[in-house]
Amino acid sequence: MNDVSRMTSHRPYLLRALYEWIVDNGMTPHLLVDATRQGVRVPAHTVKEGRVVLNVAERAVVRLAMDNEAVSFTARFGGVSHPVQVPIAAVLAIYARETGQGMALPEDQGLAGASGEDDGVADADADGGSGAEPAGEVVLGVVPGGIGDDEGGDGDDNDGGPAPKRGAHLRVVK
Repeated sequence: MNDVSRMTSHRPYLLRALYEWIVDNGMTPHLLVDATRQGVRVPAHTVKEGRVVLNVAERAVVRLAMDNEAVSFTARFGGVSHPVQVPIAAVLAIYARETGQGMALPEDQGLAGASGEDDGVADADADGGSGAEPAGEVVLGVVPGGIGDDEGGDGDDNDGGPAPKRGAHLRVVK
């Protein structure tokens, strides 16, 4: 029924949606890319500390393609045209240059289409939990300060008492 391991990566869908949102708002979309990842093809002089920021605005690139595997286009760097290829896994974030609004893309864990090998990503992102969750399964938790948080509470947890002082909320993380 709810077999996460059969789902494809959500990263390319998030990337395309955020790109469209940034462009629709008249802003300039930029990608932050891990240039050390296999398959990244960018001019070497643009890489700083293993990362590169790419302007992917329609006016800055030619033949932009964002499919489920990679982002590719041709762009000018220092007046010279270069083909650029960035696997989706190498895209760390997409944001609007003018406002900085955007999103750091989450790592895929245990999804179909992955190599099937354990690359250590799940272990590196562990939050020190009990380990009771199956590997690769995304588990949502409570944001500190939200419903179920003991801090600032009045001690009436799970006894049918008054509702928490603050409701559930989303927190913007930059």
